Amino acid sequence: MEACHVLIAGGGPAGSACAWKLQQAGLDVVVVDGATFPRDKVCAGWITPQVIDDLRIDTDEYRRGRTFQPITGFRTGIIGRSRDLETTYTRAVSFGIRRCEFDFYLLQRSGARLCLGTRISSVRRDGEQWVVNERFRTAVLVGAGGHFCPVARTLNPTFDGAPLVVAQEAEFEIPPEGAGAFTTAPETPELYFSQDLKGYGWCFRKEGYLNVGFGRLESGQLPRASAEFVDFLKAAGKIPADTRWRWRGHAYLLSTPPRRRIVDDGVILVGDAAGLAYPQSGEGIRPAIESGLIAAATIAGATGRYTRAQLARHEERLRARFSDQPLTRMIARTIPSSLTASIATWLFDSPAFVRHVLLDRWFLHADEPALSAA
Repeated sequence: MEACHVLIAGGGPAGSACAWKLQQAGLDVVVVDGATFPRDKVCAGWITPQVIDDLRIDTDEYRRGRTFQPITGFRTGIIGRSRDLETTYTRAVSFGIRRCEFDFYLLQRSGARLCLGTRISSVRRDGEQWVVNERFRTAVLVGAGGHFCPVARTLNPTFDGAPLVVAQEAEFEIPPEGAGAFTTAPETPELYFSQDLKGYGWCFRKEGYLNVGFGRLESGQLPRASAEFVDFLKAAGKIPADTRWRWRGHAYLLSTPPRRRIVDDGVILVGDAAGLAYPQSGEGIRPAIESGLIAAATIAGATGRYTRAQLARHEERLRARFSDQPLTRMIARTIPSSLTASIATWLFDSPAFVRHVLLDRWFLHADEPALSAA
């Protein structure tokens, strides 16, 4: 068998960030992923300045040959209404990336040993070691493989989890000859919310690519809600009426109780495997990266003693860092459901609410410093 200090199941941002930090601490790390990179990963895909600071990304180097779209504003509204609101900033508050490029960049930069195109088919405990696929033996196993991560399933064989977000997305290259028909400004992503506030859609132009998607808390309503959102975009002239694409779907948990069990002897979960997407926006890149860095710090600080008690610090830091209520739950506590639509209309017409609460607090988390500065 191949031996390593840490085996990470999943080569996305959470796994790559964890591997990068562990390699810096001098540990031998293997990353196993069922995909070959660069992979086709559909995602709205924006990163905030705090993520850049957390990972020490050289933006001048990154933008060479990769998509890196500065975001200086947002257009927001309610689906079905003709009125929307544009909020602008004097600086870039976020940056659009393509996950196929971003994930590959982080994985290559991590310095870990890579075992790609290999699915994890078996995980078992053998004394104080984990054995994966009867090929790898490791002291610590990190589950970073998303909502359906096999390590998360091993640790939580009967977990149902709530709340679960389901989403459909598509990303495609805008044809140069018809680019003028796509009216969303590259620096201004557009966000439109369901009247019941249980979902929202986005239309985001990243240089020569367009990403369209819709996410919702109720899975049974997703197909109809996604179709209504696309019809809304076409009617508003955001995309040409004859635009067609194939949806890609995925699911993830929000960082609200009940949570999965995320630590045990020699095992830690990070990112979507731990259910850490922000509850108001569903955004998961920053929580994934920061949880990977927190896991790495916990593992490195355990000095070879990887008991559940030693690794519990990881869970404590995650609970302190990612704990808030979903937008719908916060509103439900104070507003009768019969008034939700009218209240939402009033809130989304308020420039102060949209800028300081919806965008700055719930989507950008602008008031939360980078993990390195916290």
